[in-house]
Amino acid sequence: MTTDKKPETSVNVEKRASGKWCFVIKFRGVTYPAQGNFTSMLQAQAAAQTALKVLERQG
Repeated sequence: MTTDKKPETSVNVEKRASGKWCFVIKFRGVTYPAQGNFTSMLQAQAAAQTALKVLERQG
């Protein structure tokens, strides 16, 4: 992998202005909108991991 290529998959966990947590997934060049309204970063990370596994299974 060259240094100028970015990975096809990324997961970002972000804190919203309301103090709640959400996640954004970029999978195979498609960015999925922010999802969730979680009370902790850990909950958002766990949900993001589950969502990513579903996307990977779908192919």
